[in-house]
Amino acid sequence: MAGKSPWGNGGGNGSDGGGDSPSGSDGDGGKSDGPRNPWVPPKGGSSEGPRRSAKIEDIFKNRGPEGPRRGGGGGGPNFRMPTRPGGKSWFPFILGGMVLLFLASTSVHLIEAREQAVVKTLGNFTRTLDPGLHISAPYPIEIVEKEDVQGVRAIQIPGSDSQVKLILTGDQNLVDLSYIVRWNINNLSNFKFRLVDPIEAVNEAAEAAMRAAVAEKELDQTFSGQGRAEIEQDVRERMQRTLDTYQAGIRVLGVEIEKADPPAEVVDAFRDVQVAEQNADAARNQARGYAQQVLAQAEGEAQAFDKVYEEYRLAPQVTRQRLYYETMERVLRDTDKTVVETGNVTPYLPLPEIRRRAQQPPAEQAAPQTSGGQ
Repeated sequence: MAGKSPWGNGGGNGSDGGGDSPSGSDGDGGKSDGPRNPWVPPKGGSSEGPRRSAKIEDIFKNRGPEGPRRGGGGGGPNFRMPTRPGGKSWFPFILGGMVLLFLASTSVHLIEAREQAVVKTLGNFTRTLDPGLHISAPYPIEIVEKEDVQGVRAIQIPGSDSQVKLILTGDQNLVDLSYIVRWNINNLSNFKFRLVDPIEAVNEAAEAAMRAAVAEKELDQTFSGQGRAEIEQDVRERMQRTLDTYQAGIRVLGVEIEKADPPAEVVDAFRDVQVAEQNADAARNQARGYAQQVLAQAEGEAQAFDKVYEEYRLAPQVTRQRLYYETMERVLRDTDKTVVETGNVTPYLPLPEIRRRAQQPPAEQAAPQTSGGQ
């Protein structure tokens, strides 16, 4: 069967490859009409180069993932890292500088005035650093952890206003309490390594101390200002004793009760009780005032009677007559009768009518006269 050889021309008109050559050579004047031999460089002029190597490693040596690498200016820009004099790379120096920078950043530590730091050497606590500039072994040989030891921290219990914290009082009542605990760090090493969760320890110590303090007070004392102050002081002292027992390294600065209300389910009944107690207090105060007034009046009358009795002992008849006149005057002062004892006075004298007319306005006195004239 006639055909073309992949290594050269067909070798004549329909010949079976008798003239084909593995090297693709067809003579000086021959012309190839098929693909040329890939292992032979192309012919022609001065551009003919050396024979291509037949090793597969040499073929793919200049081939990258994006395709064959070409020299000269035919491709895009080629970036090459600058080299030192002598042709060596700067990469070792750059890598060394980065390592030195990392070591310096993890070995030099500036501790602020309000801070302290703990140093862990291979995971174990070794020392504490005070404020200032300090040098340690680089990471990960020594790890330095800084904390603000003078800043005041606060915990609100319960965590949000929507939550309810019911506490039993000494008189078997429930009160809804909301309070804030303020604290700071007293010993940084104990704070870091004695407790798993120091903040949770403060929270639990505060709740236990508050329940114990409120259990010793009555419900009314939790609402009053003096009772609240006593509870806050008691809670702070109890918390400090508990945290010192744990060696927590925490100083409790203060406790402040924000809210002390009855439970929401009984708030209406509690307000009714408060109103009733206020009314009872008002009635008691009014009764005490009236009793003091009556007592003062009785004491005054008793003193007046003692004085009259002294006068009566000096002149019994005169005192008796004066008492009679005063008593009759007090009894008869609101009546319309006039008692006349002397004989030189007209038997009939309408003194009450004259007095009543004198007290009436002029317009009312003129009205009867006009009607009588008609």
